Amino acid sequence: MSEKDIKIVTLPPMRVICFNGFGRMPEDQAYTKASTWLKANGMWGDWKSHKFFGYNNPDPSPGSPNYGYDVWITVDDSVQPGGEGRIIDFQGGLFAVTHVHAGPEGQGIHEKWQELAAWVENSRYTPEFHNRQWLEESPNPFEGSPEGFDLKLYAPVRD
Repeated sequence: MSEKDIKIVTLPPMRVICFNGFGRMPEDQAYTKASTWLKANGMWGDWKSHKFFGYNNPDPSPGSPNYGYDVWITVDDSVQPGGEGRIIDFQGGLFAVTHVHAGPEGQGIHEKWQELAAWVENSRYTPEFHNRQWLEESPNPFEGSPEGFDLKLYAPVRD
């Protein structure tokens, strides 16, 4: 991975509603909960005006095919928690960001994360891997295709 594949960005503080899935394909579960909530709250028609982030929670454990995944939807102050959603106030921060076009079952995501982590470790930036959340941004979470999907990967850093 080269310098041209990475952007250093500052994510602003965000208010998000969070949905968790757990099992063999928790991303699908979490995004289903998110889309159900958007529809129930009359926001489905404008879902493109929100940002969608996700991350493993909890991470996979050795010997188990199950793990968790949280999906965040950016919301304004008028939104209250409801159903399975909980509100999180994310503090934002500095991130090293790259893009991945993942295969149909998410192929390539793990490898790209490893490349990004290695780049950060060898860069002038200090990794914040254990202090702040790593994130995956899905620009089109409800417009997937059989060929795969795009993600932006955010690794927390400090200058």
